[in-house]
Amino acid sequence: METNLRPLTLGEILDRTAQLYRTNFLLFAGMFSIYAAVSLMLGLAQLGLATLIKGRTWAVWASLSVGGVRLILIFLLLGAAIAAISRAVASVNLGEPVSIHSAYGGTLPKLGRYLWLMTITFFRAWGPIVAVYGGLVGAALILSPAKKHAAAGTGAPAAASTADPTMLAVVGLGILLFFLPALVYTVWMNIRYALAIPACVVEDLKARQAIKRSIALSKGARWRILMLLLLVFIIKMGLVGLTQSFIFVIAFRHPGHLPAGMNALSQVIQFFTDTFLGPIGATGVTLFYFDQRVRKEGYDIEWMMQAAGLTVESAVAPNPEPEPAAAPVEAAPVAESAIDPLPPEEMTPATEPPGNAHE
Repeated sequence: METNLRPLTLGEILDRTAQLYRTNFLLFAGMFSIYAAVSLMLGLAQLGLATLIKGRTWAVWASLSVGGVRLILIFLLLGAAIAAISRAVASVNLGEPVSIHSAYGGTLPKLGRYLWLMTITFFRAWGPIVAVYGGLVGAALILSPAKKHAAAGTGAPAAASTADPTMLAVVGLGILLFFLPALVYTVWMNIRYALAIPACVVEDLKARQAIKRSIALSKGARWRILMLLLLVFIIKMGLVGLTQSFIFVIAFRHPGHLPAGMNALSQVIQFFTDTFLGPIGATGVTLFYFDQRVRKEGYDIEWMMQAAGLTVESAVAPNPEPEPAAAPVEAAPVAESAIDPLPPEEMTPATEPPGNAHE
């Protein structure tokens, strides 16, 4: 059973991530392609529906409803994919056999726990960003001046809004000042919770226990985890920019109106991007989880003992105390009358001394 459980540097973790992904490409990409394919089909369905009902009064509400259902389904599939990949990476790293079927088969029965964990960590980490963004959008809607338009058939101008543009700028600037601290908080909380899903999957912990476990294990490695996440983000953004640069150019030339064909092509490209790059982050984070357990808890020694059929309890169990020695058994006293000395005349020597030759 070949494993690589030992303390690793950041460079070694990155090399190990690339090695695992390269040698198990069909496994990891195949697992994440399920999520990417369903996301692609839902996206194309939403795009087709929006094209068919375009121009109708209820088109906006229908599009928003379909988009909400799509987000819920994507969230469910993403949770299952990340948990399954964490399980697969754990098995491969420990030298155990694994397949797409076995990884998802071990994940789906506890999918509700993993989704609840992702929900808790999302609102804890991204709550400030969502609040600041909502405040920014709300302030823009409330304080933005109303567009002047002519009354239907009369040409009379509508009443202009009394909102002060200076006040709008001040409110917008104030909200933006909160955005940077909120962004720092969100990044830091995501680092603290990064090991929660591997801990939940590998150790079979509940959601809140997995969060506490991640906070404890990530201490001393949070800057290294940040470097990993930044590297994965840069790789993804670079690939997206390389594969969809022409779509960005078209969208810039036609602001607010991207042809349906270009939109569909963008989603197809996004499918391949998610399939190829989606497993990298989960793979690296799971390796960090094992690295921290090795550093803090000596998990490599524990795993070797388990592979040998031993347990920690049996290895550290004290030696049994020796049984007290039995007390010596004293001989029973013998009565003096039981030993009768022979009379003197009956006591004859065993051999008589040899006599003289002339006698």
